[in-house]
Amino acid sequence: MNSAERNATIYGAILIASLAAPWVLPAYQTQLAFLWIMVLFALTWDLVGGQMGYTSFGNIVFFGIGMYVTAVIQRNLHFDIKEYVHVAGAVDTLQPGEYLSGLFLGMGASAIVAVIIGAVLGLCILAMGMRGQYFGICTLGLGVAAGEIASGWDYIGAGSGMVAPVFPERLGERGAFFYYIFFILTVILFLTLKWLYAGRFGLAINAIRDDEDKAEAMGIRTTRYKMTAWCISALFLAVAGGAAGHLVGFIDPTEVAFAGATFGVWMILMAILGGKGTLWGPVVGAVIFYITQEVFWTYLFGWQRVAMGALIVGIVVFFPQGIMGWMRERWPERFGHRVEESTLSSSAEGGGP
Repeated sequence: MNSAERNATIYGAILIASLAAPWVLPAYQTQLAFLWIMVLFALTWDLVGGQMGYTSFGNIVFFGIGMYVTAVIQRNLHFDIKEYVHVAGAVDTLQPGEYLSGLFLGMGASAIVAVIIGAVLGLCILAMGMRGQYFGICTLGLGVAAGEIASGWDYIGAGSGMVAPVFPERLGERGAFFYYIFFILTVILFLTLKWLYAGRFGLAINAIRDDEDKAEAMGIRTTRYKMTAWCISALFLAVAGGAAGHLVGFIDPTEVAFAGATFGVWMILMAILGGKGTLWGPVVGAVIFYITQEVFWTYLFGWQRVAMGALIVGIVVFFPQGIMGWMRERWPERFGHRVEESTLSSSAEGGGP
């Protein structure tokens, strides 16, 4: 079996398993939907943090923006705002057509709003030449500030949170419905990144990661590429946030929408675990991390946070290059790296390269 056939087999098996998963495991449809959210988290963070080398702690801002924009549009289209707020969302269930139109219109609007805000923030941060730890600290502040702003804004429920419209029963299984939304969104993101990484865009952001000053000296318009990567990440996170708010059903400003201490940190850890700067690494890292977390929360009740802390330390200490990086070093020929026999022989004899 050649490389193309092997890749086709792998992609086909993943596709079939993904399509069948919510029906094979009907009791875990919501958890499986969140698995795709985690994969999307890791992929969007790796675009900026892994491929481009700009470690961001504030990507969760766009996820929260998507949640609130979609929920507000859904609410304002079909309900009286004062009544909706007064009864905390306990109003008549929307018809399927109304629910779908509000949901998808909100997701589209959230993408536009997030890209605009991302572009403005990018002009203030990336275009100003902020790099390294300064960029990381600045983005961390963005996430904290966004949570505080949402907590004090009455129009979106302030600290009391906001209730998303109830999912109509006539649309079928709620978990399966959102599972396929996140699955399709993740597939679109994966294929988009695969296409971008294979072209000039991928070479440019990798050059920025390796040495931004040299990249600029070579004529690469680094600010343009940094802004583009930042806005692509914002777009997909916002669309995912719009659907996630309806899946959860209740949007808390700091625990759900702008949850920097959990989602914001996890997206970084998942990319590192799988191997940042690779296409498949964030996917592998997200799957392993999320399954491990679910096991901890199921069987280590009371000690789950201690176990998660130990897992985080283990990831940083034992997998600095990630699982994909470790596999590439162990089996380089399977990743397209040619290893000369003379090099292997000299290494085996202790002569070194």
